[in-house]
Amino acid sequence: MRDIPDLLDSLKRTPNILTQLVRSIPEQKLDVRRGDGFWTITEHVSHLAEVQPMLLQRIERFLKEEHPEFVPYLPGQGAEEPDTPARLEMTAALEQFGNLRTRQLELLKGLDETTWRRTGTHPEYEAYSLYTLVRHILMHDHWHMYRMEELWLTRDAYLTRLE
Repeated sequence: MRDIPDLLDSLKRTPNILTQLVRSIPEQKLDVRRGDGFWTITEHVSHLAEVQPMLLQRIERFLKEEHPEFVPYLPGQGAEEPDTPARLEMTAALEQFGNLRTRQLELLKGLDETTWRRTGTHPEYEAYSLYTLVRHILMHDHWHMYRMEELWLTRDAYLTRLE
């Protein structure tokens, strides 16, 4: 857990990285669907913005509850869940992402090691803690940003197909 300052610093920097990435992509590329089962770049940004309240709530639960039990968030699964994220306006999505990230970081600032080690139960994971969640948030952000860049720049023959 010696990387906590680095994780927090990276989470703090992610909204700017995301914003600069989105601004660098030509507007006409934002809503291009590269194939069946592919999200658009806009849908990836919208997803990142839409999951931040849930992630904030998970952090809050780790801080308030002894051993919280979490339910998986599986976009596109379930009767009322659409296959792709709702399209948010880009400026609003980026602002929402940044504002909620700031709130998350405010909660995480200055926590002691005992708090970082708090555990919970999540059916997707063998082990789950506040530390794991925070690292997962960072990896999730960057996976989606990588995917956006790939959807923008990669030639069809080299595009990763997620089956």
